[in-house]
Amino acid sequence: MSNINLTFLGTASAQPSRTRNHSALALRLNGFVWLFDCGEGTQHQIQKSTVKMGKISKIFITHTHGDHIFGLLPLIASRLNGAGGMVDETLDPRASGVLDSEPLEIYGPPGTRIYVRTGLILTHTLLSGPYVVHELRSPNDPHDSMVSLPRQTAELPGRDIHQVNGTWPQIYKDASFSVSAAPILHSVPCVGYVIEEAHIPGKIDPKWYMPHLKRTGTPISVMRQLQQGETVELLDGTMLQGPAKRPGRKIVILGDTYDPSPIAKLAMHADVLIHEATNAHLPGIDPETKASDTDSTVENRSKSRGHSTPQMAALFASRINARKLVLNHFSSRYAGDYDSSTRHGDQRREAKEIMEAIQALAQSHFHGPVICARDFMTFDVQHGHSDK
Repeated sequence: MSNINLTFLGTASAQPSRTRNHSALALRLNGFVWLFDCGEGTQHQIQKSTVKMGKISKIFITHTHGDHIFGLLPLIASRLNGAGGMVDETLDPRASGVLDSEPLEIYGPPGTRIYVRTGLILTHTLLSGPYVVHELRSPNDPHDSMVSLPRQTAELPGRDIHQVNGTWPQIYKDASFSVSAAPILHSVPCVGYVIEEAHIPGKIDPKWYMPHLKRTGTPISVMRQLQQGETVELLDGTMLQGPAKRPGRKIVILGDTYDPSPIAKLAMHADVLIHEATNAHLPGIDPETKASDTDSTVENRSKSRGHSTPQMAALFASRINARKLVLNHFSSRYAGDYDSSTRHGDQRREAKEIMEAIQALAQSHFHGPVICARDFMTFDVQHGHSDK
């Protein structure tokens, strides 16, 4: 079974703070890194983490607000060894593009392709490797007036991926994992992603199978086939069925949203749901709380800006029967240094108190584990199904 690890590189909304960087999340699996969003400063965060830049093979953008995409161009340049060329560009191997390697794949909503293309052209950035941008398009998306802007050699033609019954099923799939997506409601077009592991072998009990093999003289090597759930014919002609395969793990990563309902069906039974919780009503705890604020006014204000509260995130987690909820994308007023150095003790205690209160708000509406993300927090995604 694959190791699946999540590392938060940035957990702030809108503006970064001393303790939170702009949005970015690294998903490590099978030796590769898939990046979800790439806010300003992401490559600096990578350098401070255990995530390896050279392992990034795919980048998934939820929406084109700056706090989710301003770090994309510099990261592409670093990942693909970009440079500004030479006085005599005929001497620069980057000038002709090096296309004999696997491209860096980028997925995002309309505008992602032109944002990357124009940024690289206007900064005269020459890349040593190829990249490709696939756009997730909706029926009412306007025509891209800049589509005729010429591609650099390093940019390979990307796909325009169209919706099927309101979602984008399996925009990527290999033998181990698939990625599907759906629109979620924000102030601009926004996407949520669902990463699913392929079915994994069921747990095999040798104490049950071995007597049948010994009784019939069937070679023990068939245990490998049984482990994969296959049916094996024993030497006496009887058939022995391996344990049924189990669903693999499912991770749901949402962009900014005040209502992720369109992704609910794809997200059902997520092992991990990552949901924004930009604002919270914390009277007596958050010193910036207004006297006129209530749970209702804070929720309405959050919705008007396209965002969610911890309670809203928890209700969606309950709706899709998620096993774990991770709150993310916090206002810069909520510090994230409650589990770091021993300096600034009073600030750290205040941060811890605020984040525990945010966690409690969500926990009151969700019965599974709730975690408040902080920069550089990392954990392995466990399988939610019992082995018993």
